[in-house]
Amino acid sequence: MSTTTGTTSTSTPDRVDATTLSSWLGQPDAVTVLDVRSPGEFEAMHIAGSYNVPLQMLGEHAAAFAARLAHHEDHQVVLVCQSGARATQARQRLAGVGAANLHVLDGGVPSYAAAGGEVVRGAGRWAMDRQVRLVAGSIVLASTLASLAAPKARFLAGGIGAGLTYSALSNSCAMATMLGKLPYNRGPKNPDVAQVIEQLPASATPQDSTPQDSTPQDSAPGSRA
Repeated sequence: MSTTTGTTSTSTPDRVDATTLSSWLGQPDAVTVLDVRSPGEFEAMHIAGSYNVPLQMLGEHAAAFAARLAHHEDHQVVLVCQSGARATQARQRLAGVGAANLHVLDGGVPSYAAAGGEVVRGAGRWAMDRQVRLVAGSIVLASTLASLAAPKARFLAGGIGAGLTYSALSNSCAMATMLGKLPYNRGPKNPDVAQVIEQLPASATPQDSTPQDSTPQDSAPGSRA
């Protein structure tokens, strides 16, 4: 007896590829896309229809964002960044306060653009991971050269190496957090938490099923006809 099975995705349940995301975006009220990169990175290029919620902001107000994203059970939330690392952190923080239907986009925004997905491009800026490589590499190079005259300078290079190792093991990056606070990465303006939450699609609120009295009522004092 033969058994027919469906196609099995290579992605884990909490991850989606560019094709799946593009399909969801084509359906009304199917998905909300949160871009957790810095405002500067978002301005440079972002997925059409996505919302910018910087990772640090989301982490500090995870419960408020989770409440705003509490749609019906079929509504999906996809978190995106440059590579997937920051989006994974965002997913963990939202899941920790009870948010559901959370997914991370494989390969981040670049993979979505490479797959032909619709993106919005603005002023060219370096991606955060590229900035981290530049700063870390420059410090290591400078400290190595300085150690020729001052041997203890080599410990600075070792410190950077240890920091990068911890970053990989913990899936976090303190240097990226610090760089994200620079004016270069803030975009045209520093977003306000209340404004960011307000721009997100609100969760659907079931209508009151109690029958309404059809008898005309007197207007309340001060109300406008």
